[in-house]
Amino acid sequence: MSLLEVKIPPMGESIASGILAKWHVKDGDIVKKDQPLFELETDKITSEGTAESAGKIAFKAAAGDEVKIGQVVATIDSAASSSPVGSPPAGASAAATAAKSTEASPAVRRLAAETNIDPSTVAGTGKAGRVTKGDMLAAAAPVAASASEPKSPAPVTASASEPKSAPGTRQTRKKMTPLRAKIAQRLVSAQHEAAMLTTFNEVDMSAVMALRAKYQDDFVKKHGLKLGFMSFFVKAVVHALKEVPGVNAQIDGDAIVENHYYDIGVAVSTDKGLMVPVIKACDTLGMAAVEAKIADAAKRARESKITLADLEGGVFTITNGGTFGSLLSTPIINPPQAAILGMHAINDRPVAVNGQVVIRPMMYLALSYDHRLVDGKQAVTFLVKVKQAIEDPTRLVLGV
Repeated sequence: MSLLEVKIPPMGESIASGILAKWHVKDGDIVKKDQPLFELETDKITSEGTAESAGKIAFKAAAGDEVKIGQVVATIDSAASSSPVGSPPAGASAAATAAKSTEASPAVRRLAAETNIDPSTVAGTGKAGRVTKGDMLAAAAPVAASASEPKSPAPVTASASEPKSAPGTRQTRKKMTPLRAKIAQRLVSAQHEAAMLTTFNEVDMSAVMALRAKYQDDFVKKHGLKLGFMSFFVKAVVHALKEVPGVNAQIDGDAIVENHYYDIGVAVSTDKGLMVPVIKACDTLGMAAVEAKIADAAKRARESKITLADLEGGVFTITNGGTFGSLLSTPIINPPQAAILGMHAINDRPVAVNGQVVIRPMMYLALSYDHRLVDGKQAVTFLVKVKQAIEDPTRLVLGV
């Protein structure tokens, strides 16, 4: 027997332990090399551990256990990786397992958690027997239907019309994950430690929308991805930071540190909470490169493949509540940064232009900032610079 130890990998100097959130395989499964095995949650990131060799896995830790960096959580018997005589054709069972559980899509995993239905028990209709979201919904339908089947009517009494709650269904309780706990701690800390203030403005999105409509097809053909709104705002923020350098600063003890680089954090919503991947050197990137890096970072964040290095070093953050329909908000700064820009939903509204009332696609912008570092004039000027760059994108090309 040749046993390979599966250990919790190093995650960075500041991370010593985490929670083994879930296993993507079952104890005793035959796993493939590089197959995702488990999900680890720390107070900073969520990541996946993969198999370094094919073989039969034996668990040494259970889902929900707190584990230390370097701890052995399983072993893999590489001698058991080949199929014994009389077993299904080589790769058949492994492919079925991979399609149904270990390589399930995020949507399938989410439905599995919500419905308590094991994907490996569901007949997959996808490629190579892969379980799809539709398969999971179909499997859940009979369960939901049986739960909603009408029961024989009971004799009506004075109390029969009063609403009744089944025992144990009014509340559920689960332990806060390390990542969620860290997010909560940082949000409260930011509000307590910074003199936070928010200033607002609104921006006419007509020019950017017209540019996207005019060049979208050519952009996709050349770069293989769509031109979104976020790249415009990233470039507008870089432009504004250069115009108002006081916003590109942070407090370090009793000193003010002014940054001369433009690594911009873009907030991404994931199943585990909000994460802020940092797009490095945005001042040197073109629109296509910004779009590609944002898309890649967001994908890796949602697939729990983001690294600690991806989240460090940002000088400014942009968050877009408009993707969820938010009309207006006061975002909380991301320490030690001095400010954060909040984007919101785009809605057609009547506005006055050259003395005439016209309908324009408008977005409210919110800039929350640390008043210890940034004064009101700087904050308002910064936000106006962002507004001007979005309403007249030519400024981004000319640098005015």
